[in-house]
Amino acid sequence: MDAAERALLRQTIDSAVAEATARAVGGAPVGDAPVGGAPVDGALAQLGWREMLQTEPRDAVEIVFEVLGQVNATATALDDVVLFALGVDPRDDRAVLLPPYAEWHPPGRTDRGATSGCATARVDDAEELVVVHDDGDGLGMAIVPRRAARVTVVRGIDPDAGLRVVEVDRAMLGEGAPLDNEAWEPAIALGRRAVAHQICGASRAMLELACEHARERVQFDRPIARFQAVRHRLADALVSVEALDACLAAAGDEPGPETAALAKAVAGRTALVVAAHCQQVLAGVGFTTDHPFHRFLKRTIALEGLFGTADEIVVDVGRRLLRTRQVPTLVEL
Repeated sequence: MDAAERALLRQTIDSAVAEATARAVGGAPVGDAPVGGAPVDGALAQLGWREMLQTEPRDAVEIVFEVLGQVNATATALDDVVLFALGVDPRDDRAVLLPPYAEWHPPGRTDRGATSGCATARVDDAEELVVVHDDGDGLGMAIVPRRAARVTVVRGIDPDAGLRVVEVDRAMLGEGAPLDNEAWEPAIALGRRAVAHQICGASRAMLELACEHARERVQFDRPIARFQAVRHRLADALVSVEALDACLAAAGDEPGPETAALAKAVAGRTALVVAAHCQQVLAGVGFTTDHPFHRFLKRTIALEGLFGTADEIVVDVGRRLLRTRQVPTLVEL
């Protein structure tokens, strides 16, 4: 896909998601109200999101998830991304069990005889649930009826994120189909890149809200955007976002578990830096629910735990470096 085609696709997806968002919230400005998954999922389906994922996975994931982050929309496209990476056909009635929150290993952890993990809101109405599990002798993948799962809605800091905690009795998994141990890594890698792009989009939205406020807020007879201290904070936030964008581009150029892990870690830390600077620029209004800033901040916090937090990923990378005594070449310069 060349630059012109990519720009056109971005504009089309942006318009479709924005229109679905406007209908869902009754015309409220972007970020002012939560947007459920159904309207946005429907808009993506009409655009042929799954066909794009099959033919142009990199562009489809990057554009769709950045748009979702920028408009603070909730969708279940992450199911399609992970299923596609696992070689399973994505469908509206098919959800996937993601790793437990803040982890990235297969959701085959046994708690009281159950396999537990996270899921998107698609699991609420799905007919099937795809479960990757580890029984100690290797990975397996089973497709179980949705009714066999116990689903709990996650409220937490961002109840509109559409996350669920799911438990499936180990007995329901049966033997399943064996899964190559290396097949799980591409699924986690693509999922991490998707979430990182969504965090990047949300970070850009937070920065734009802060810039808009700085241009409009007047102190001492001039906009606060003219104050050097304010400009420094906004500049630092912009540098963080652009660095994340470059990191994600590198991860797309050299796809792999290592580059995806570092991109996800950089995304989590970027969101914290951007949020801190932008909240300072927004001052008192940035701490209230009257301003849409809090929705983007809460969404980045919720997304941070999917497929591992930044801190856990960095610790894991450090341990592997110490164990192997080798530094891998991430990007060919």
